Amino acid sequence: MKLERYKQRDPKKIGITIFTAVCILLVAGVFFYTSFALFQTQQEFNIIEGSVGSNGDLYFAFYVDDVISKTMPQKGDGYKINKEKTNCTKGASVEFNETDWSVKVLNMTERNTKCTLYFERSYSESILNETDPVLKDPLIPVTIDDDGTVKRADLSSEWYNYENKQWANAIILTDESTNSNYQPGDTIPESAIESYFVWIPRYRYQIFDEGNYPDLTTTENAEQTIQIVFESIDTPVSSGTTVGSWLTHPAFTAFNSNGMWVGKFETSRNGGDSDNIRNGDAIQIKPNVSSWRNIQVANAFYSSYDYKRDLESHMMKNTEWGAVAYLQHSAYGSQASVRINNNSSYITGYAANNEPTCGFTGTNEECNKYCNDGTCNIAYPNSVLASTTNNISGIFDMSGSAFEYVMGVMLDQNGKPMSGKNSLYNSGFNGTFGCPTCDNDSSGLTELTGGYDFPDSKYYDTYAYATIDRQFQRKILGDATGEMGPFANATYLTQTKQIGSWHSDEAWFANAYGPWFIRGGIHTYGLHAGAFNFNHTFGHVYDIVSFRVVLTP
Repeated sequence: MKLERYKQRDPKKIGITIFTAVCILLVAGVFFYTSFALFQTQQEFNIIEGSVGSNGDLYFAFYVDDVISKTMPQKGDGYKINKEKTNCTKGASVEFNETDWSVKVLNMTERNTKCTLYFERSYSESILNETDPVLKDPLIPVTIDDDGTVKRADLSSEWYNYENKQWANAIILTDESTNSNYQPGDTIPESAIESYFVWIPRYRYQIFDEGNYPDLTTTENAEQTIQIVFESIDTPVSSGTTVGSWLTHPAFTAFNSNGMWVGKFETSRNGGDSDNIRNGDAIQIKPNVSSWRNIQVANAFYSSYDYKRDLESHMMKNTEWGAVAYLQHSAYGSQASVRINNNSSYITGYAANNEPTCGFTGTNEECNKYCNDGTCNIAYPNSVLASTTNNISGIFDMSGSAFEYVMGVMLDQNGKPMSGKNSLYNSGFNGTFGCPTCDNDSSGLTELTGGYDFPDSKYYDTYAYATIDRQFQRKILGDATGEMGPFANATYLTQTKQIGSWHSDEAWFANAYGPWFIRGGIHTYGLHAGAFNFNHTFGHVYDIVSFRVVLTP
């Protein structure tokens, strides 16, 4: 165990004793960091009375399955901390990190503070290889019945089973102060829920196609099962690049995480008068509501970023979309064509009654129905064919409803991420324009300088510059673009489209005129929407494009 303590003392009260205290701590092997931060391992504590460890200022008591213990369980012993029962005296509090099995004591201002940590037997699944869901406040683990009833999960019993395609779910309440009101097995009403999330465990996959397609061909390949092995951050990273070799999926290495919580539905908005704003407080992720559209990429990103900073919230990246799509097409997902959400009002969680057999028709034909009155579709929770698992535990809206912006952008010729097409159609991020004079843009501007700066590079994927949309070799392995090839032209009515090989999904790569990726297709796309659909656009306010939130605690 690693302990971290922040001390906020009045130097006048401590006086000369601080020098003596520092000497003692150094002898004990304790290392100071900034602002009097104290780190100390469990083995360095003096265990007294069979249960309490002390360094003179801070005392720890450990309870394992409600039985007092001399030591706390080790990582991998099958225990998790009960955060609601764990407490400290004198106003201090405990923050426990299950990934590196460490404790941080916050707001400690007095000597002889005592923290009591409660550990309980926790369910884990052996095939996950210690990539079980990471829970951190305010996330609440839940199970969801087939009729949509949400219940707080009992962590000591099975609440997910990836081998059986039952993915772990968690929620965030609208009023987080009521978290403790719900005990394991209690039903949590829909009206109390703000957002739903689904856990995607960290994994490596076996490369099945290197994706080196510089142009279209006349051949399309069939879908296949993607081979996946779950691996924890303690496992050496796999870095394969060729067919048959293994690659730790880049969605997880970017954040060095054991997995990620992905919004179960497209993001929707709760409150506020405008769509194109930065407003993390307005985010909600729920079924049977209208998705949040008409928002530039920059405002979508920073709304997601502001949403839950303690949980490393951010807008989904292109590689993170790929990580979900690959898991869906592994032994742990449905491996089917994800049924389209064909609700023409962009209501989340819906599924078409029938699998479309055509696309791009532009009209509501029998082979490609879409509607908003329930005559051709069905609402959540009865829409499980539109989930990544073909059951209620999966992720919805990855085919149809709205397109979804992802943080995947093309670089300009100087290696900088682009803003968009021109001053009329751009992302709101500072950067160059791909076509400054297009669309009768007479501003004379060749770049945006008064917008948002791009965030840290871990929050977005970048792609090499090109003026055409079919140089698929610019892919990132794992992003579910180039690896889905080869790609070929196909004509539907009067429209010629580039169709990927997986479930006939559309495939257009980012280019100078449309430097931003969008995923999934929309309700009108029929057969050619899907989890492997990718397209390009300008990053601008667009009434057919939404976005999705990811947490990496």
